[in-house]
Amino acid sequence: MANVKMYTTAVCPYCIRAKQLLKSRGVEQIEEIRIDTDPGAREQMMSSTGRRTVPQIFIGATHVGGCDDLMALDARGGLLPLLQAA
Repeated sequence: MANVKMYTTAVCPYCIRAKQLLKSRGVEQIEEIRIDTDPGAREQMMSSTGRRTVPQIFIGATHVGGCDDLMALDARGGLLPLLQAA
């Protein structure tokens, strides 16, 4: 199973929903990077994704995007192959 990294905050309902979807697809461990407690992590997230909102999800080296992007990828049938390939 792929390495999954997610930029999050403590009280983000979209982050919670994204984590639930990933876990339902077999992801056992998610590396969470809290941007609300680490300003440097926020800057790193913004420079690597070009986005300011959370969650920002990476599967392996692939930037999936946010929660809506993750759900759309899953609906298209692309999430499981990405998780297995990475």
